[in-house]
Amino acid sequence: MLKLIILVLEVFLLILFIMPLPVINPGNAAGMVICSLLIAVTIFHKSFFRMLKSIWAHGGAGRGVIIALSVFVTACVLYAGVLSFKMYKAMSDEPQKTELIVVLGCQVRGETPSRMLRHRLDTAYEAMQKHPEALCVVSGGKGSDELISEAEAMRRYLVAKGADESRIVMEDKSTNTFENIKFSFELTDKLGYDRDITIVTDGYHQYRAGLIARKQGAESVTAYSAPTELKFRATYWVREWLGLSRFFVLGR
Repeated sequence: MLKLIILVLEVFLLILFIMPLPVINPGNAAGMVICSLLIAVTIFHKSFFRMLKSIWAHGGAGRGVIIALSVFVTACVLYAGVLSFKMYKAMSDEPQKTELIVVLGCQVRGETPSRMLRHRLDTAYEAMQKHPEALCVVSGGKGSDELISEAEAMRRYLVAKGADESRIVMEDKSTNTFENIKFSFELTDKLGYDRDITIVTDGYHQYRAGLIARKQGAESVTAYSAPTELKFRATYWVREWLGLSRFFVLGR
């Protein structure tokens, strides 16, 4: 019975990583590989543990490999847990007041914001309504498959919803989160704003965006988090673990 419950949970997780297909990125690629391995171990657990027992009994290098792999897997699980706690905490850190809202871009299909970007823009519009004195920077360059920059598509969407165009500034050169923040600050520095910032992006993305902003001089970083569709949550959450690891190593 326990084996069946574990197997059902593993298959459920695998389905969560399959759901975004044909979209594929390091998040769901890693998730599908790990879930497939776990399913195989669960199905063939007797053979698997017999093999481990045999390797352990022979001692030497094999025993060392088992210990090393056990330590590595445990460390990875703890690391992912700590990151997830910090990511979850960053998602809900909304400001009492703010003067600077920066909306991080994502894919534009031709000239139309993708569904994920529309969720961010709807959240940004609500933030602008809550903070009528705040400047809103829409940040995102033009990809090779996009007809206009993400920033221009974002500006058009917000204005069409009724946002005051005079409160919107476009940053249309960035290609990643580090550049979103860096280039946005370069614009707002010239306008006389300090580097305290409220970031609008998906919840899973807030922690890394906040770390980047603090590294570039922000003392206060707050968040308005857009909802992520269920079928993308597991994929982008795992991808964000990898993105955070890259940030810790490379600083961007």
